[in-house]
Amino acid sequence: MAKWAAFFQVSRSGYYAHIEGQERRERKEGALKNMIKKIFDESGGTYGPERICGVLRNHGHKASYRKISSHMAEMGLNSIHNRHRTKSLTDSRKARGVGYPNLVVGQIFDKPRMAVCSDITYLKSGEGWLYLCMVKDIISGEILGEATADNMKKELVIQAFVNAQARHNLSAGTIFHSDRGSQYTSQAFMDMLKLYGIKQSFSRVGMPGDNAWAESFFATLKKECIHWRHFATRDELRQIVFAWIESFYNTKRVQARLGYLSPRAYAAMLTARANQAA
Repeated sequence: MAKWAAFFQVSRSGYYAHIEGQERRERKEGALKNMIKKIFDESGGTYGPERICGVLRNHGHKASYRKISSHMAEMGLNSIHNRHRTKSLTDSRKARGVGYPNLVVGQIFDKPRMAVCSDITYLKSGEGWLYLCMVKDIISGEILGEATADNMKKELVIQAFVNAQARHNLSAGTIFHSDRGSQYTSQAFMDMLKLYGIKQSFSRVGMPGDNAWAESFFATLKKECIHWRHFATRDELRQIVFAWIESFYNTKRVQARLGYLSPRAYAAMLTARANQAA
């Protein structure tokens, strides 16, 4: 070691201090890589550098996007996300007149369950299509209720709302937003919302972005839970989707727009703030 100190023209103590500092940096980088791998694995391979940075910062660690991205590339950790746009299944041709107001456009919601949205998508199993309807809180992104069936009749959206209402007891005055599909404009569904004092809101004709909250959820579901997997039966698919929503999406999956909290944690934080203010 002494000859290397002489070679670099530094004192022996300075050389040893350099070596010790280098070892500390390597241990620190190794620990960071382990944390990155752990967060990535726990997300099911769905988190990219930005989301991992958010999780690390929420736990008090310094994390630059460039460093996290570099470490992930070095370890071969690639998020499964790619751009994907879902297509609405509902038929709105019979609901193009007046009487279908949009109550959410331009509005700002600051408490959970002031406004919710809903839509239907289809998922493939070995037995055929499984149709999923969900009810999502607009402000927190939490899925409040869902229902599945082998068809997409009005009973599907009715059941999804009933499940959400049973779990969360949506208060009178809550806005329920959807597209103008025949399921949502059916007399049975509209009468049920009126029974609970729920205000019904609809996307404008030719404006699919009016229900982007639902579209983004379905895109995430399909990328992270459905694509590249085979489900032999509708029941298997139903159970996997329910477990993903309740055990991961609602409770563990952090989102940048929520300050890298999960939807349920973010809703709890907003509720606590509202209670303190009251």
